[in-house]
Amino acid sequence: MSLKAKLEAIVYATEAPVTFDQIVHLVKDSVIAETPQENGPMDDAEVRTRVRAALEEVVAEFSGADHGVEIRQVAGGYRMSTKPEQHDVVRAFAKSLKPPIRLSLPALETLAVIAYKQPVTVPEISEIRGVDSGGVIATLLDRKLITTAGRKAVIGRPILYKTTKEFLLRFGLKDVNELPSMEEFEKLVAAQFQSDLLPAETGETASDESSASPEGEAGEPQESSQGAPSDEVEGPRKVDLSAEAEKSLEEQPANVVAIHSGEERAS
Repeated sequence: MSLKAKLEAIVYATEAPVTFDQIVHLVKDSVIAETPQENGPMDDAEVRTRVRAALEEVVAEFSGADHGVEIRQVAGGYRMSTKPEQHDVVRAFAKSLKPPIRLSLPALETLAVIAYKQPVTVPEISEIRGVDSGGVIATLLDRKLITTAGRKAVIGRPILYKTTKEFLLRFGLKDVNELPSMEEFEKLVAAQFQSDLLPAETGETASDESSASPEGEAGEPQESSQGAPSDEVEGPRKVDLSAEAEKSLEEQPANVVAIHSGEERAS
């Protein structure tokens, strides 16, 4: 692909104006690869010069009368837009476009059942969904996404419904055979379930590891916080020992107590 074709594709695909620096960054490698390296590798200045020259050629080509769009510089970047002389026809075309369809979840469920089971009756749809679908059918008929397909040859002859060409246009399908199969849906659901499950398992594993870590790893400070320093521990023990000594003295005979008290006076 030529450099001009790449530049045209980049400017066409962008919604916001793409700056020249962004364009250079995107095509720099291909420009260097496609340029003969006779005088050594190209530097950034040479790459920018070549890209700017190619971009100016593309802008000049689209400015011709044979093109209904042009590449304009807008807000410091480049973007394609229709030419002013084509605004009337473009405005008329825009008015003819249909607004986007917004469907509720029940309407989408009903439409999916009809798409996969068509032709199908309202009782069959309600049986699959588990709720009454009569009101949703009216909405889908108003949006022209479904239409009647005769009556089913059973008691009561209920009306059959099927999707329309408007349904194919709205969902970009060639025909209903392009709808994803149930096997593909199961794979998508399984993949989504796995992707949702993995982060949860990772968080549970991290919490288990943190809770399973021994308290001793918090360091010896945890032990020191539970036990008081040695000097504080010895205090209550001295008090307890003196209390036990007084108790033992009280239990000794009176003469022994007198002897001790006499010694204390002599001292």
